[in-house]
Amino acid sequence: MQVVEAPPIMDTMISVRGICKCFASNLVLKGIDLDVRSGEVVALIGGNGAGKSTLMKIIMGIYQQDKGDIFLSGEKVNLTKPALALAHGIYLVPQEPMLFPNMSVEENITLGFKDKKNELHTKILSIMEQLGWKLKLDRKADTLSIAEQQLVEILRGLLRNAKILILDEPTSSLTFNEVESLFTLIEDLKNKGISIFYITHRLTEVFEIATHVAIMRDGVITLKGPVGEFTKDDLIKGLLPPNTNLKTTQKSEVLDYTKLKPILELKNFTGYGFKDINLEVCSGEVLGVAGVVGAGRTEFATTIFGMDEFISGQVILDGEEITGLSTRTVLDKGLNYLPEDRHLNGIFKIGDAASNISSAHLRNLSKFFLNKKAEVALGEKYIKDFRIKVTGQNQIMGSLSGGNQQKIAIARVLSTSPKVVILDEPTRGVDAGARGDVYAIISQLKKQGVAVLLISSDFEEIVELSDRVVTMYQGRINHRFSKNQIDLDNLTAASFGVYEEENVQ
Repeated sequence: MQVVEAPPIMDTMISVRGICKCFASNLVLKGIDLDVRSGEVVALIGGNGAGKSTLMKIIMGIYQQDKGDIFLSGEKVNLTKPALALAHGIYLVPQEPMLFPNMSVEENITLGFKDKKNELHTKILSIMEQLGWKLKLDRKADTLSIAEQQLVEILRGLLRNAKILILDEPTSSLTFNEVESLFTLIEDLKNKGISIFYITHRLTEVFEIATHVAIMRDGVITLKGPVGEFTKDDLIKGLLPPNTNLKTTQKSEVLDYTKLKPILELKNFTGYGFKDINLEVCSGEVLGVAGVVGAGRTEFATTIFGMDEFISGQVILDGEEITGLSTRTVLDKGLNYLPEDRHLNGIFKIGDAASNISSAHLRNLSKFFLNKKAEVALGEKYIKDFRIKVTGQNQIMGSLSGGNQQKIAIARVLSTSPKVVILDEPTRGVDAGARGDVYAIISQLKKQGVAVLLISSDFEEIVELSDRVVTMYQGRINHRFSKNQIDLDNLTAASFGVYEEENVQ
């Protein structure tokens, strides 16, 4: 058995050695080694699913590692629950605020403290004054914007005098002035010897606030060291898979868009999490939408589909405006949506395969009673066409593999014969074989003249399948790429906000 020794550096606040974590058969972390010294800000960057959040949750005691050790100031610790991490001065400010909606701001911040209320109140006011933040402490949490909720989470950590602070995408919902105030605060914390893990998708922030950087990809650290040793190009290269041909383009036929009429048009479409989205999708086209978590991709998709309220702008489907219509009406007009999270919105786990496929098509299968024969015929068609592995149409969805669940979720969407489909992370959580089947389904949709809006965090997937691509950054479309410009290098740079126009020929 290998003995892991504590790192010899005297001022190291936290060290992780050989950290591994597996969920079912999915190895998420594959032996992570990382040190953070007193007063350092380590920017942790990587694509979606790289393992960043899992590593931080292990440090916070939310998950327990399968292998490896954690050292605090050179001493091995066993962080089996969040209370132990808090007791050791570790605090995680989550990307998604977790507040009690019916409690006040001050009650949310001070929850769990045994100090006197007036002393806590004075401390909170002092912290806010240093930050230049103005937030009424008696407001109910359910009246706060996402940005204001994020401030409350940060205040929670600062009030606890954390020695090791984990900031997970802290600026994703903040205004420019709030970001400047946060960076001023981080500089102050650095000077006070606080160690900070700073998770971000914004490469520009790395050079502005971090002392060190570590890039994660597929559960390993591919690059780490002082920020001054790297350029933005170095970081982008570290984010890409090894042996990547950065200028690889598809060999399939290039569509002539001057001869095609858009089937779906968005004009200055604005909602919660995105703004001024303008795009067109043609019949028989796959338009890729690339970006990182928090870019606003899913938000604009669910708003098109009527699941969320829009603020302004237009959505036009086949010449008819469908802006703000209900999901049922949008579906009847010819647009359907495959959700990002199939377990939450895409399938009924306790239902059988047949009922899951037919669930979006019920009005066409029944008047007063369900036409079981028609449902069986519909199920047989998609099970055969999509090569879905089931023991029978009555097999319960929860007992199927992830790939077969996903294919049934896609079958449910396509059973309505849509003119436009929005596929949000269509291959997330599926194996290589099922991924190939999903790709074949998308290719078949193109041949049938269906317009596909493909949202994916897998840039290789976007490169392989898309005819054109738009990238989203901080809620807006920041770049558009034609067929001969679609490659991993361009998409990565644009999605992280550091794309340079002169790179495109």
